[in-house]
Amino acid sequence: MSDFAKLGSLTMPATHADLPPIGGVMKRGFDIFGALCGLVALSPLFLLVAALVKLHDGGSIFYGHRRIGRGGTPFHCLKFRTMVPDGDTVLTLFLHANPEARAEWEETRKLKNDPRVTRVGQVLRKLSLDELPQLINILRGEMSIVGPRPVVRDELDMYGNSAIYYFKSRPGLTGLWQVSGRNDVSYDARIAFDQRYVENWSIGQDLRIIMKTIPAVYAARGSY
Repeated sequence: MSDFAKLGSLTMPATHADLPPIGGVMKRGFDIFGALCGLVALSPLFLLVAALVKLHDGGSIFYGHRRIGRGGTPFHCLKFRTMVPDGDTVLTLFLHANPEARAEWEETRKLKNDPRVTRVGQVLRKLSLDELPQLINILRGEMSIVGPRPVVRDELDMYGNSAIYYFKSRPGLTGLWQVSGRNDVSYDARIAFDQRYVENWSIGQDLRIIMKTIPAVYAARGSY
């Protein structure tokens, strides 16, 4: 196993860790402009979703899940909360009692019938509205509008040598995986999408992915 896949070491070698992320100043400038425009234009929707989440069960509005960013730096990926407050406990008990669900989780890190997701959360996930707070992550420089899907620490073991491509880019609000079937594609295909994106990055490719995101979200293809 390469150094990039070892869970105990999530940083790139010095030859890569000090390099700017793909796209440089052009991509970063586009991210800042896009995130600011998005927050202003979507502010009414942002407030509506926040109210729905709060009124549903009185719990917290936002949820920050620890993900791995560029160069192996961890950050809290923001989302509107779509799960019950004690989600980790609920998931552990559910997987223990359901071997088939446990196998699905181990293979994809997703569940089609996730017992943790609230009724409001199901709608938000279907329409990808739960990810709107990641515009804040983009302004912070932790994410990009387009890039690989943010992963948790354990998932990097599945990337093997391809983890180097993930480390070279900020995780994205959208990306090739999101517009290519999302959860309908295998995890290996998702990794291949990340590698292809980084190897062939261009501002034109980012714009094409953004344009494809709108119909993909509207169709709710592969979302759960």
